Amino acid sequence: MTPNKEDYLKEIYKLGGAEKLVGNKQIAEVLKIAPASVTEMLIKLSHEGLLHYEPYKGSCLTKEGLQIAITLLRGHRLWEVFLMRHLGYSWSEAHEDAELLEHITPPRLSGRLDKFLNYPAYCPHGSAIPHSDGQIDRKPLRPLVQLAAGESSHIRKVAEEKELLDYLQSLGIEIDGAVTVASIGPYEGPLMLDLDGRQVQVSHKAACQIYVDER
Repeated sequence: MTPNKEDYLKEIYKLGGAEKLVGNKQIAEVLKIAPASVTEMLIKLSHEGLLHYEPYKGSCLTKEGLQIAITLLRGHRLWEVFLMRHLGYSWSEAHEDAELLEHITPPRLSGRLDKFLNYPAYCPHGSAIPHSDGQIDRKPLRPLVQLAAGESSHIRKVAEEKELLDYLQSLGIEIDGAVTVASIGPYEGPLMLDLDGRQVQVSHKAACQIYVDER
């Protein structure tokens, strides 16, 4: 199993491929790969019994493919916790190096890392860490951009994308921090946020990738 194949399985899982068909276009956009190359790889993974591929409809993971995806994601998020908690990594640094470490982390190592970290429920970016049995605890969330002016909530998760992570961390955005939308610019303009008395402006695009409590 190559890291490239593992990346496909992990991203299909993150796109909902455990419960539904995921379109080729979605996969191509996430992996930043040409659609033709995605189709070729999906056919290979299908022949290997790791996913079900339906032309023009999409793909979903088999039991074997799902197990591989969960193992990768579990290792990735546990390493992010370790790197930030013990080695002083930034959000984006932890994500980048965890992308490498996940491919060489067997379940035994994940289990011991989990115990060493005292069984964290979430990674530093707010994503739930799968249990060893594959179960995952997800909170109902909504994008920050859906809050109305004057509405308050708590930041629970941010999308894992390098430029976004660096941008948000430079603004002092923190997971579990309280947030109030002070004002919203017209025509998808920026949002002015109140973070415990500190005023911060974020772009509409960024606000679409910050997640807060459902209600």
